[in-house]
Amino acid sequence: MDKPKEEEAIPQIKPETKIESPPPLTGKPRFKILAGIGIGLVLLLGALAIPAYAIYAKGVKVKSAAEKLAEAGKGQNIDTIKTELGSTKSSLAELSRSFRLIAWAKFIPFFGLYLSDADHAIKAGGYGLEAAEITLVTIEPYADILGFSGGKVQGEQSDGAKTAEERIDFLVKAIPDLVPKAEEISQKVALLDHELSFVSPERYPVKFRGQEVREKLGSALASVDEIAGVVAGAKPLLEASPYLLGLEEERQYLVIFQNDKELRPTGGFITAYSVMKVDKAKFEPVSSNDIYNLDDNYRPSLTVPDPIAKYIKGPYILSKGWRLRDMNWSPDFEESMGLFSQEAAKAGIKGVDGVIAVDTHLLVNLLDAIGEIGVPGFGNFSTKIVPECDCPQVIYELESFADTEGPIVWDPAGTGKIIYAPPNYDNRKKIIGPLMNSILANAMGQPKERLPKLFEAALRSLFEKHVLFYLFDEKAQSAVEDFNVAGKIEDYSGDYLHINDSNLGGRKSNLYVTQEVEQEITAAKDGTIEKALTITYKNPVKHDGWLNSVLPNWVRIYVPKGSELIEFTGVEEKEEPYEQFGKTVFAGFFQLRPEGLVKVTVKYRLPFKEKEVLALFIQKQPGTDSPLYRIRVGKRELEEFLKSDKEFRLRI
Repeated sequence: MDKPKEEEAIPQIKPETKIESPPPLTGKPRFKILAGIGIGLVLLLGALAIPAYAIYAKGVKVKSAAEKLAEAGKGQNIDTIKTELGSTKSSLAELSRSFRLIAWAKFIPFFGLYLSDADHAIKAGGYGLEAAEITLVTIEPYADILGFSGGKVQGEQSDGAKTAEERIDFLVKAIPDLVPKAEEISQKVALLDHELSFVSPERYPVKFRGQEVREKLGSALASVDEIAGVVAGAKPLLEASPYLLGLEEERQYLVIFQNDKELRPTGGFITAYSVMKVDKAKFEPVSSNDIYNLDDNYRPSLTVPDPIAKYIKGPYILSKGWRLRDMNWSPDFEESMGLFSQEAAKAGIKGVDGVIAVDTHLLVNLLDAIGEIGVPGFGNFSTKIVPECDCPQVIYELESFADTEGPIVWDPAGTGKIIYAPPNYDNRKKIIGPLMNSILANAMGQPKERLPKLFEAALRSLFEKHVLFYLFDEKAQSAVEDFNVAGKIEDYSGDYLHINDSNLGGRKSNLYVTQEVEQEITAAKDGTIEKALTITYKNPVKHDGWLNSVLPNWVRIYVPKGSELIEFTGVEEKEEPYEQFGKTVFAGFFQLRPEGLVKVTVKYRLPFKEKEVLALFIQKQPGTDSPLYRIRVGKRELEEFLKSDKEFRLRI
């Protein structure tokens, strides 16, 4: 048996033994330590301050160069832009080299965070300038379309193309060469966006020397993010353009005209339609007609939604069969047009490759660029404001032509002939086809110097949702969705808002109605967020019994799924909250009288909590102009005329 080990001796401290603290530093030892710390701090500050001064000077130089580049961009001269782009790139390279002298200090707590932001900003600037260089080289041969001069724009190829149509032909032929360049630009912008994603506006003061800092920085970052999205969406659209423009095979599109003065969910009442042929980028109307005539060839088989039947009444008093003209009821354009095209095929609209919707804003934008035009058999049309409606002359003429009313008198002898009828009774919208044909012909025949205005008018109409696409080809549809011209109700993980109005029998009163939207955001300490949304509708014009009348409006308010309704006032009738498109919907009905005002208020609680930054995405309703949005968080207020979908980052 092993013997037990002896316990190790544990040293004992006698009770009377005192453990004394080391004597305090006094005199020279203490002075040496403090002096060493002080010298170290001075050296550290010197190591930062000396290069920081040089970096500041170079930063000022970059700022000055960037401002000159921006001015050159406004001047739209290729040669000047190239010069200033090179200067800005050189200045940024100098700043980057100087910054390396203090880059090591990124690891210093607190101070290092700002250095890290500066590092990301410098890298982002580099990617941005690279993207600008590639863009400039890519667009240079076609840049006169955008209104640029100088460089290769003045070359033989450009001078040989005298009209808008010839220049567009030149551009279309170059599409295969543009696609890989679009990919390069997209990659650079994506890298720029990635670098800036590391920069947090919350680290910066709300104001500095009386100037807003944090909100402006947040807004600038959000704008870059939006631009990155547009650039990313341009590549698939370019790839799909041979299909869209009928370069390989002729395409036919059903073009529907939505009257935004009689607002409906996807942009306006479907008033007329046309079949448009596109062959090698040449657009040619095949036929056009009144939507009522198409409805005469359609046998309703679907039940109309309750709000339409209840408030429009008319044909729905006798039958609940859903008419084609009211089928753009879903706020999601793809869903509405999927149904509409399916049912229109039963009325004879077949062999088309998709649906394109346009509204009166497109007509006005194009006529603004072209000037007054003549339409054979119908007179002249322009955007001059006329006193009869205080609206563009083209809008007045369209409404006058379409709204001629009166009895139809048949021959009492029984011959079956009409002896009296109001003008245009058989096709109230037959003016639209000739008008669009004349606009296309005039646009293509314009001298190339007019192209920038035409191009700007077309782009503005696209971005502001006055032109929407629904295409039967899956790849082409995906491309228009990526470019945000498909009228989709988008998925979004943060706060969300979409207000959708429907004029259910108020004639053309949306010509005069304005809308203002206020959001009051309140956050509790635990991150719970409540919102008070107030929508103010005004109609300042007198009743005329023709264009302006009482507006029966069905409003739907889309908010994040799971939002809890607290209060809903200002409507005469309302539905229980329901879910659609992954959103919670608050819906109700009210009437707005001429020279009247209605305020609809909804208070609700968001389904998630947030203590720092609230991401908010607002989607604009197609067909609307630019309603004013105000967002209040505490004492801070933002204002925005909403021309397109917009993302905000709000400090809570």
